[in-house]
This record gives sequence, C-alpha cells and structure tokens, in this order.
Amino acid sequence: MAENNSTGATQAMDYTCVRFYVSTVSFSVLLFFNLIINWTIVREERLRSHARFVLVFHLLVSALVYLGMSSVFYYQIHLDARPAHSACLVMITILISSASNILLTLTVMALDRYCAVCHPMRYTASCTAGHWPWLLGVLTWGVALMIPFSLLFQQDSEADYHGVCGRDQLKRGELQKVLFIGLCTALILYSYVRILVEGRRLGVLNRRNRTGYRTIALHGTQLAVYILPNFVNFVLTMLQRRKLIQTDTKELAAVVIFAFFSLAQCVAPVVYGLRKEELMEQLSHRFPCCSRYLKSVLGWTVRANWPHNQPRARFL
Repeated sequence: MAENNSTGATQAMDYTCVRFYVSTVSFSVLLFFNLIINWTIVREERLRSHARFVLVFHLLVSALVYLGMSSVFYYQIHLDARPAHSACLVMITILISSASNILLTLTVMALDRYCAVCHPMRYTASCTAGHWPWLLGVLTWGVALMIPFSLLFQQDSEADYHGVCGRDQLKRGELQKVLFIGLCTALILYSYVRILVEGRRLGVLNRRNRTGYRTIALHGTQLAVYILPNFVNFVLTMLQRRKLIQTDTKELAAVVIFAFFSLAQCVAPVVYGLRKEELMEQLSHRFPCCSRYLKSVLGWTVRANWPHNQPRARFL
C-alpha cells in the first residue's frame, strides 16, 4: 500500500515537472518574439497609434506574463516549497488575471475587427482619437484584475492555509470561469459571424479569395488554443467527479492538454501579428536576419500578406 502511494506521488511530481518545463520553454520562445515584435510596435509611430497593433502588443505581453508566472508556480510545486500565504495569493492573482486578460484582449480584437468592417466610417473617426488603444489595454487589465479579486473571497483564510500553494487554489470558481469564457466566446463568435456576413455582402469573401478564408481560419485557430483547454479541463473534472474516469487518467489527459496548448499558445499570437504586412515590413527593416528566418519558417501563413505580393482586398 505504501508502495502504491509512493508511485502516485512520483507520477504527480513528474506531471508537475512536465508543466514546469513546458511553461519555461513556451515562456522563452514567447520572450524572444515579444522583444522583436513589441519593440517594433513601440518604436514605429504608425504602428503604436493603430488599435490592431496595440492589441497585438497587449496580447503578447499578457501571454508572456501568464507563461512566466506558470513557470514560477509549477517550479515551486516541483520543489515542494512552502510560500507565505500572501505570496501564494500574488501568484494566483497574476495567473488568473493574465489568463483573463488574454481572453479579454482576444474579445476586444474581434470587436475591433467587427467595428472596422461593419462600421468603417465611425471606426475611422474614432481610430484617430488620441491614445485610446492603449487606454483600452489598461481597461482590459483592470477588468481582468477584478476577476481574481472576486475569487479571493473563496480562497482559504490565512489561518486555514497550510503552506501548500498548488493547483487546488487555481480550481476555485470553476463555474464563474466557465461563464466568463462562454460570454467572451459568444461575443467573439458573434463578431466573426457578422464579419463573414458583411464580407459576403461586399463581395470580399468569395471562392477565389483564399486569403480571407485563411485569415479567418487562423483567427479561429488562435482563439481555439486559448479557449478549448478551459472547456476540456472542465469536462474532465466533471467526468472525474462522476467517477466516469479515474483520477490518474484525468491527470494524464490534463497534462497532455496543458503541454500541447501551452506550446500552441506561445506561437498563436506571433502568427497573428506576423500576418500584418505593415509589421512584417518594419521587422524586415529593424531585424533583417530574424525576418528572413521568420519568412522561411512561417511562410505558409504569411506569404499571402508580404509586401512584395500584389495588393488584395482585406477586411481583417
């Protein structure tokens, strides 16, 4: 019996170690792209004054903060550390708020494209109104911080805290999280459905315009890698509580999902940003060596939008 308990503990430790390594690798990759992409956006006035690029900036920063804190969080679990109650609350707050801000930023990006396509005159007039894209990013961070603060009331008090800061603290408020994700998903889907309808009405989307369909497909893939893990983990938890699957099976599936989607999440915002020809043009000027390799590696997604191609009608 003691041998079985030891084996289960070893498996749990191995899974935590896997989460730590995956988070660290994803953080390292995204850190490199943050440096070159966000530096280019900040240094180029034409980019930093446009909502599309400012939102990419916020998305990359949010994903970097989330993956970096995930690495720290799982590393302290792997070391069996005993952080103070306040330190644990700080880590949980940063994890939940950064994850929430990723989803909020994706929602705002979808709404931004909806306004640009369906209400172009109003969008053009408001787009030149000062620094509102940056203020919008600050607003999403403020809303994202409210989410963990509302869940702190469900956390254990300091007297009940036994020094273990683990994944159980992240599982609080599952229903509220699912409702939040569902609401953002509904807004995103509504925005892209309206964009599709408007695109067909204007004749931008047709069978010959593969660029538009590829853009929508990449947007959908990017949204899926952030949204699907939450729903899948929720379903796995429900199945485990109803004893339809064993705990070991649930944990193994959860860590596989975490590894796959974490690596996908560190690439998705990069691909989204590099599809913008203005950004690729500036990257080619500022980082010619990097842009050359990026074009060869990611050419299947950005080839249609490079500056040397013939201009095409675009709406995303």
